[in-house]
Amino acid sequence: MPGTELAQQAEIHTLYSDHHGWLQGWLRRKLGNHCDAADIAQDTFMRLLGGRRDAARLGEEPRALLTHIARCLVIDHWRRQDVERAYLETIAHLPEPEMPSPETRWLVLEMLYRIEAMLRGLPRLTRQIFLLAQLDGMKYRQISDQLNVSLPTVKRHMRKAFLACLSLE
Repeated sequence: MPGTELAQQAEIHTLYSDHHGWLQGWLRRKLGNHCDAADIAQDTFMRLLGGRRDAARLGEEPRALLTHIARCLVIDHWRRQDVERAYLETIAHLPEPEMPSPETRWLVLEMLYRIEAMLRGLPRLTRQIFLLAQLDGMKYRQISDQLNVSLPTVKRHMRKAFLACLSLE
């Protein structure tokens, strides 16, 4: 193993051993439970390593970068919880024979997470137009009138939203 690779592994080991406990404690206070904190702390270091940054380039304050990455992961965690809670509330009223299996629930939740992320990634106006058409059942002309935008603008934003949907495959 070349010397630079060994040095890089040593830097990563030092970074992990010096800051993992602190990060997990910070996350435990933020999230209120040990299991989620442990998962997100691990994901934070995996994200850092996935970015192929070496520990030497983290500067004097590696905790600032670790905190930033962890905060983003916590927000994603909370969003996923919101999506899951909404789905479970929606299916809670179903009679037992119509209740989806655990496998189906997992598949549906995974797709809902992807849809939520896709919608969040759309520009505000595109998302608004798409939701008015798809959830409220409004016609393009009604959306155009309500939002005070031209009909071609509505069509352009719908095209952009549909392309985003197709990318979910």
